[in-house]
Order: sequence, then structure tokens, then C-alpha cells
Amino acid sequence: MKFRLFSRLALLILLSIGGTAWSSELDRAQQQWFAGQRSQAVATLEGALSKTPDELKLRFALGVMRMEMGQVSAARSIFNTLTEDFPDLAEPHINLAVINASLGELDQARSELEQALRLQPDHAQALENLGDVLLRLGLRAYQRAKQSALAPSETLNLKLVRTQNLLQETTPKGR
Repeated sequence: MKFRLFSRLALLILLSIGGTAWSSELDRAQQQWFAGQRSQAVATLEGALSKTPDELKLRFALGVMRMEMGQVSAARSIFNTLTEDFPDLAEPHINLAVINASLGELDQARSELEQALRLQPDHAQALENLGDVLLRLGLRAYQRAKQSALAPSETLNLKLVRTQNLLQETTPKGR
């Protein structure tokens, strides 16, 4: 199951907003990132953050880049801090949910997505990701029910097969 992170759209939006002293660094990091110079892009953001450590857009972009580079622990730390420093933003919760789901921490992913939706009830990506998480939680419940059942259940087996099929149909190849 692929959970889409808010990152690509958010990164483009965040990096396209200029007009401040650090925006040129953000622009440069974006150019480096999309040119495949990922380490340099991270270094550019870290340099800018050394001058303006509280800047939301720089921190969020760094979290996204770390997440896409597979540096899950660093990304998780950044997004956790963003949820504390900016409690009214949904996007850090969405990316935390993606991290949690990718690690199989479905209950935590659900909790993050529910918080994102409390903050922004119509956030399409949060809604879609919540649907994906709930589907996986449903599969887990059906599997546990089958293991715990005293007698075979045709209805339970059908639910299990249909849920597995739906997950397979919606999972991109190679994942």
C-alpha cells in the first residue's frame, strides 16, 4: 500500500514562496534537489537553518528531503518538532503518518491522520491516507479474527480475501 506524503506538493508550494532573506537558499536547495544533488540540497537547507533555525518552510523542506532520502529517524524528529512548534498545521502530522505507516505502526499513523483532519477536515491527502490506513487495519483485524476463530467462517474468509485483493490492486508495482 502506498501512502502518499504531502511532500511533493508541499515542497513545491513551500519552495515557491519567496521574498525573504532565506528564500534564495530555499530556491537553491530546490534546484539542487531536482537536479539530483540531494546531499547538497540538504546541506544548503542546514546552512540556512543555522542562520534562521525557527523558519517553518526551511524545517519542513528539510524534513521532506530527509524522509525521501530514507533518513526516517531524522525526518520523524523534524516533523515531531514541527507539530509541537506549529500545532495548527496539518502537514507535519500527515508526513508523520506516512513514516509510521511505512514502519507498520498503523495505530500511530491513524492517530496522526485523525489529528491532521481535526486541524483541516477537508485535507484530501489526509483523507486518502486515512482510508489506506483503515484498510490495512481492517486486514489486520480480519487476520486476527481468523486466527482466533473456533470454527472456519466463510464470511470472514471472503472479507479477508476481498480486503487483500483491494490492497493488491491499489499497491503500485515494485512496492
